[in-house]
Amino acid sequence: MENKGQASAEYLLLLVVILIIMASVTIPLVSRSVNATMDVSTSSDTKNAVQSIANAANLVYANGPGAKRTLNIYMPQNMNLTYDNNTKTINQKLKLSSQDKNISASVDYSITIINPTPSKGWHETQIEWPLSETSNPTNITVTFLT
Repeated sequence: MENKGQASAEYLLLLVVILIIMASVTIPLVSRSVNATMDVSTSSDTKNAVQSIANAANLVYANGPGAKRTLNIYMPQNMNLTYDNNTKTINQKLKLSSQDKNISASVDYSITIINPTPSKGWHETQIEWPLSETSNPTNITVTFLT
């Protein structure tokens, strides 16, 4: 009778050891997978935000001086949008868990970004090509209102 109880205890102990070994292997893998998934989600949300701004700027440019467009854009983290006049691109440097990534979108016209550092969350954004009193056209402005 005692041999059956000892065998059951040994099987339980063996099962616990196997579970500990499996947990020590799978938990780091799951952690890396979660970080990679979050990076993809953040990159996708940032690309969507930057591309939405660029598309709206191109649409305002196509409509001409006096055109205006208002968007609600989700920023997945605190941002610092920049505009490169040489390549005519809106750029955002993104900090991910494994590396830094630069997300950009091209526009057809020079733009000025007002309040280029929106915080994480939803922002009402206005893209406008103001009417100019002079013969020289002004830049399209991108303003984060909230």
